[in-house]
Amino acid sequence: MASNSSPHHSGNSSLKFKDGKTMTIPPKALNIVWGNDNRYWTVPEKEGLPAPAELHQVSWLEVTGVVDDANPNKNCEVGFRVSLNPDAFGWGKYPIYMMIKKGIKISWTKIAVNPNQKGEFEIQGRWMKADQQSQNNVNSSDRKVFFGLYEVWSGKWKGGLKIHSADIKELP
Repeated sequence: MASNSSPHHSGNSSLKFKDGKTMTIPPKALNIVWGNDNRYWTVPEKEGLPAPAELHQVSWLEVTGVVDDANPNKNCEVGFRVSLNPDAFGWGKYPIYMMIKKGIKISWTKIAVNPNQKGEFEIQGRWMKADQQSQNNVNSSDRKVFFGLYEVWSGKWKGGLKIHSADIKELP
C-alpha cells in the first residue's frame, strides 16, 4: 500500500474551469476509491505525466472529480477517456454510471461497456441546465461541477480498466 494513511487517492480539489474551453483533467487529479492501495490501482505519481490510472481489481469502482468556476447557466458535458487491457474482466454484464452534479441538479447516465472494445474510447454524460427560475437563484455552489464514474452496486470484481483523463466542457 502507498505511504498515505488512507487507502483512497485524493485528487486536486482546487481545479478551476476555463470558460468556453474543454478542460482535460489528468488521472492524478481525480479522487479514486482504493487508489492508494497498489493491490487495486496504479495511479501516476505526477500530474504532468501522460500515464493512465490503471485498475488492477476492485468490486467498488468510484472515480470522482470537481471543477469550480463553471458558468451556472450553461450545459456541460463530462467524459472519461478510458481503455481496457487485453486481460480486462468484469465488464459488459453490469452497467457503469456517470454522474454529473451542478447546483442541486444531478444527472445520471447508464453506460454499457463493451468488454471487447479496443483502444481508447470515451464514456460521456451530459448535464442540462435548470429552468429559468433556478437560474435566477444562482449561488456559489452552482459554479461547481461534481462528476464521477461508478459501479458499486453489483459487488462483482472488475479489472483491467485504464483511465487516461477526464474532460469537461461547457456547451451553448
